[in-house]
Amino acid sequence: MEQEKVNTKIQNLLKIRDRNALKEEFTKWDPADIAEMISEMPEGRQILIFSALDRDKAVQTFELLEIAIQKDLLDVLPHRLVALILNDMSPDKRTALLEELPGEMINKHLKYLTKTERAVALKLLGYPENSIGRLMTIDYMAINQEWTVKEVLDYIREYGEVSETLSVFYIIDQRGKLIDDINVRQLLLADPGERVKDIMDGKYIALTVTDDEEVAINEFKKYNRVEMPVVDSSGILLGVVTSDDILKLAEDEDTEDIQKLAAVEAFEEPYMEVPIPLMIRKRAVWLIVLFIGELLTATAMTYFEDEIAKAVVLALFVPLIVSSGGNSGSQAATLIIRAMSLGEVKIYDWWHIMKREVVSGLFLGLLLGVLGFSRVAVWSYFTGIYGAHWLLIALTVGLSLVGVVMWGTLMGSMLPLILKRLGADPATSSTPFVATLVDVTGLVIYFSIAVLLLTGTLL
Repeated sequence: MEQEKVNTKIQNLLKIRDRNALKEEFTKWDPADIAEMISEMPEGRQILIFSALDRDKAVQTFELLEIAIQKDLLDVLPHRLVALILNDMSPDKRTALLEELPGEMINKHLKYLTKTERAVALKLLGYPENSIGRLMTIDYMAINQEWTVKEVLDYIREYGEVSETLSVFYIIDQRGKLIDDINVRQLLLADPGERVKDIMDGKYIALTVTDDEEVAINEFKKYNRVEMPVVDSSGILLGVVTSDDILKLAEDEDTEDIQKLAAVEAFEEPYMEVPIPLMIRKRAVWLIVLFIGELLTATAMTYFEDEIAKAVVLALFVPLIVSSGGNSGSQAATLIIRAMSLGEVKIYDWWHIMKREVVSGLFLGLLLGVLGFSRVAVWSYFTGIYGAHWLLIALTVGLSLVGVVMWGTLMGSMLPLILKRLGADPATSSTPFVATLVDVTGLVIYFSIAVLLLTGTLL
């Protein structure tokens, strides 16, 4: 109720455009709450809110907005305010914004930056796309191993404001080469007169500036770090990557994988902001591919049309057979893709994975095969619907389920590994894609077993 009153008060102040009252009111607000309010406001009121914020809060609030909103605000905010925001933004977040702008817009906004900040921005933009260089920030604390702990603490008090974090400090030599890192706890517990080189251990973990973003995610998970240094091929310290950036990156990677699992090209924007023509295009591509795949299913049915004509009862079990194979394949593909993304399995584990999936597929197939056999037997006992050859029909269904489920499991587990080996995204072997492939092969398995068991009786 209290929050509703506050929001109503803000809305009233916006209506009368009382900038001074707004400024006083927003001093009590957290930037995250202001960003949330701005996201729901029309353009005119967004400008008014920013004009009522002090410099630091305006920058913090701007950084928390979606990039699409940031891009719109760059066009409508006063040039002076745009210059202040772009110069004060953290380099990694500014790079993420500049990457989304057209070429001519990048040049326009680079002119707002100071000479120093422009050099930083151009340097970050020069790194390969999806590399750690695009993600890192250069706002970190570097210290000398010859300093005493007291000198380090004095240095932090004087220059700590410019650092994005104060949890880890990096020890560099005269050339700027990283030689160790040390956390704030070690400094605070050390004797003020002790030298840094006496408390460092020479052990550190660093990322290379050209490393892929996925490498950074895996390294953060493996070592449970709040931040990691980034070095070039010579070991020179260039910047740091923090956990908040990695969390956002991991969320984006997971979203992309989930979308691909559903046979949709990955969206680069939130769902509600994706233009409908673009959404149709991204979804249509895979739907067409899957449709063509399903045409092969129809072709397989045509190939066995004589068998179906002689024993129409076989057609009754087609949905059961193909769906069982598709479901087992989708299960296996999902499990392997997720295990690969977590680093639990590698390409060279393919033989162990295959053995596990063959055993799993066999037992799962036997389970469904027994159920399928029982279903035919029970219905035949009470209704006689399958005639005198019900046992052969039951065996055909049961054995087909074993074969199809085993094949689906094997295909679902191996396809992601094959795609990875070819340099493609394993998530591309989405569950609909696996299901479509197994539909075709499942029909071949089913009717081949039917021909083998029913020739001379129903066929």
